[in-house]
Amino acid sequence: MPVSFAYRPDPQVPALGPEFFDPVAAADFPQTILRFRNDRAAATVGLDTLTDAEWIAHFGRFQPLPGNIDPPLAQRYHGHQFRSYNPELGDGRGFTFAQLRESGTGRLLELGTKGSGQTPWSRAGDGRLTLKGGVREVLATALLEALGVPTSRSFSLIETGEALERGDEPSPTRAAVLVRLSHSHIRFGSFQRHAFFARADRVTALVDHVVANYCPELAGANDRPAALLATVVERAAHLTARWMTAGFVHGVLNTDNMNITGESFDYGPFRFLPHSDPNFTAAYFDHQGLYSFGRQPEAVFWNLQQLAGCLSLVTASDPLVDALNGFGPSYRRELMAAMLMRLGVGSAGDEADGALVQAAFRALAEGGARLRWEPFFFDWFCGGEDRAMAGPRAVLYAEEPFAEFRVRLAAHDAVRPERLAHAYFAGAEPEELLYDQIEALWTPIAEADDWSAFNAKLERIEVARQAWALSPA
Repeated sequence: MPVSFAYRPDPQVPALGPEFFDPVAAADFPQTILRFRNDRAAATVGLDTLTDAEWIAHFGRFQPLPGNIDPPLAQRYHGHQFRSYNPELGDGRGFTFAQLRESGTGRLLELGTKGSGQTPWSRAGDGRLTLKGGVREVLATALLEALGVPTSRSFSLIETGEALERGDEPSPTRAAVLVRLSHSHIRFGSFQRHAFFARADRVTALVDHVVANYCPELAGANDRPAALLATVVERAAHLTARWMTAGFVHGVLNTDNMNITGESFDYGPFRFLPHSDPNFTAAYFDHQGLYSFGRQPEAVFWNLQQLAGCLSLVTASDPLVDALNGFGPSYRRELMAAMLMRLGVGSAGDEADGALVQAAFRALAEGGARLRWEPFFFDWFCGGEDRAMAGPRAVLYAEEPFAEFRVRLAAHDAVRPERLAHAYFAGAEPEELLYDQIEALWTPIAEADDWSAFNAKLERIEVARQAWALSPA
């Protein structure tokens, strides 16, 4: 391959050893049809110079990248799934394919797969991904990034020419292999596996690995496990707050679906809220609403408690409890910051900021089914009362339930109001990704192999990302 000057391989996970990963081989797919390549993400790791044929060779046939991981490695982990412990988990249809340094920041990133074939952890599964599942993940990550949510980035989607049988969608259905670009795939469940076997030495090795590669600022900490937990708590609070202001419902917040770098990843039955509803669930099998929209902060904190339990093998409990106790205050701060970001306004002090957050959530609740989640933020961005009161929802906003919100918002100055000059904000409606919209995008693909609506949607989301100009940090 033509190696770009920005390509900097740095494989770190092999050094962890055989108790953490298993060497695997990718499936030999009958076809490799390129459906999506993320050149903007690829440019950050020096892979945008690949031709389509080279791209398919690496991300459909999984020929090793120069100087990188060979063979691929499937991670071992355990996890709580809907709060029931499962010691039979691991990368069952994916693997870590490469690690690279990000251009400009030097951050260690990695390419991981979904649907790349069976591994020792597949359990009776075929190790495959449906094409529809891949399409959904590409769309989800694109919109979440546009809305300032820390997320894995869908890097590549290649259709593999296989027919899959699935119980939750019409079958046979088409297959694909997805590649993600993430900061890390080290999960809470990665620690749980070694704690389950009472291997304090391996928990310590994992702590040291994470500190060295993802939290180097903690290298001199007197109590590395407690310092790491405090950092993960802050990152989790930041992520959760961003989900809540994006109106995003992950759907399956198991401990194996949360990582130590605070990125959202592994999108299965996700949903974006159509309108404010704390009881809204994404997974049809979440009968108790354990991971409903309003319970996501609770679910994240519970998962953090399980991580703390693992770390109690290698440090005292008191500093771990102190770290956990930081979640509530950190989440409240992050929620205020996230709401200000979404509304495009600056801080007016903690008291005023807190009052605005409460007023915004009350306004969304009062709007009920008449007010979709995303248009509310689109209408009021940068404190734009003139836009909101001249738009299609003006009659609703003139009602009494919105009076307090309008007063509170007026006390905050706009941040970078020049963003409103973008053509995106001249329209009447924002980009959304509701369930019916995804189904409408999938139908022409399924029926006529027509990808035009899908590609047009991604182009519009990219316009929205540039217009919002939000940072996931």
